[in-house]
Amino acid sequence: QVQLVESGGGLVQPGGSLRLSCAASGNIFTIYTMAWYRQAPGKQRELVASITDGGDTDVAESVKGRITISRDDGKNTVYLQMNNLKAEDTAVYYCYADVKVTLGFFRRDCWGQGTQVTVSS
Repeated sequence: QVQLVESGGGLVQPGGSLRLSCAASGNIFTIYTMAWYRQAPGKQRELVASITDGGDTDVAESVKGRITISRDDGKNTVYLQMNNLKAEDTAVYYCYADVKVTLGFFRRDCWGQGTQVTVSS
């Protein structure tokens, strides 16, 4: 069993900043790619940014230049630093991790419960 717990969401004014965190815990042998997705009302879930275990990152064009993804493998945690936030960034943000679990060494796609980010004046 692997749990992903997100934190850091909330209400912010346009132009403001937020830092999301997602901590993984449980029967973890290793974590490969970690990522952040978001889903706005009435829209499909979309990838915001990802980071491999080697540190390679990929950021969606819509947020490039405003968002940075990073990870701390010692803490099994991934971060999303969001700057110059816009109304269109309003969504539920979900954490994702590709995890090899200790029991059987199977790989699992793991998701957090989501954290709301609202950008509004």
